[in-house]
Amino acid sequence: MSAVSEFLSHLKTLSIVFFTLLLLEIIILIRSVTGLSSKPDKRQISTTQYLKVIEEKNPTTRYTRRLTAEAAECRVCLSEFEEGEKIRDLQCKHTFHKDCLDRWLQQGWATCPLCRTKVLPDDVVDNYHRMQNQVEYDGSDEEVIFLLSALHGYSSHRFF
Repeated sequence: MSAVSEFLSHLKTLSIVFFTLLLLEIIILIRSVTGLSSKPDKRQISTTQYLKVIEEKNPTTRYTRRLTAEAAECRVCLSEFEEGEKIRDLQCKHTFHKDCLDRWLQQGWATCPLCRTKVLPDDVVDNYHRMQNQVEYDGSDEEVIFLLSALHGYSSHRFF
């Protein structure tokens, strides 16, 4: 009797997973056919577009010692600026290597690494992260098989 109960439990789990995936596939198909999006007012921007916004808000310049009396250093990598290196001066008056600051901003920090003053508007950062965090099912049977086998392994271990 316990074998029948266990079989029915597995069948129930597999049925739920199957119908959930079927429903998701239908929703994706409807969206692709109609062109609908879950958040039509929320745009996603690529890394290239994000870097372009960074450049527009904080243009790249070249470092020159003539502008400062003392040696200056990038507070991200902690190395001194060399003559002619690409740098970014933020509105908060902190200066960084262009590449160091760009990497910092791409990691999810839309603030100055030192004083945490906002460098980019929140909506731009949100749109960038939405694109970075987007996970899309590509219809691969291997992913479904892996998911089902993982669920099967989970449900069989749960009874012992």
